Amino acid sequence: QVQLVESGGGLVQPGGSLRLSCAASGFIFSRYTMTWVRQAPGKGLEWISHINSGGSSSAYENSVKGRFTMSRDNAKNTLYLDMNSLKPDDTAVYYCVVAGCSAYVCDKNQGYWGQGTQVTVSS
Repeated sequence: QVQLVESGGGLVQPGGSLRLSCAASGFIFSRYTMTWVRQAPGKGLEWISHINSGGSSSAYENSVKGRFTMSRDNAKNTLYLDMNSLKPDDTAVYYCVVAGCSAYVCDKNQGYWGQGTQVTVSS
């Protein structure tokens, strides 16, 4: 079955960096666009980035553009999100998603989602 397992979250000070990873299994990872989605406390789901199947093209939500970089290693079935210059507003649970978003709108009832990893940005 499809499994997505995120890791790498934690507590970081403003201005700091983190690297999130998502280990994928149960499907042909190299054939699918992958997405990172976050959910801040008390807020809805927010699409933040996606990357095409080959890793040659990615897109970012405006608030993270220039600070976050999404990448993938298809040989390792792993997705990454490098987050720099972190701000308190980046505090959220971050999800790795396949087939769960359409036109930047994401639905937890669609596709497959990991369990999420908590990122907390605070001094």
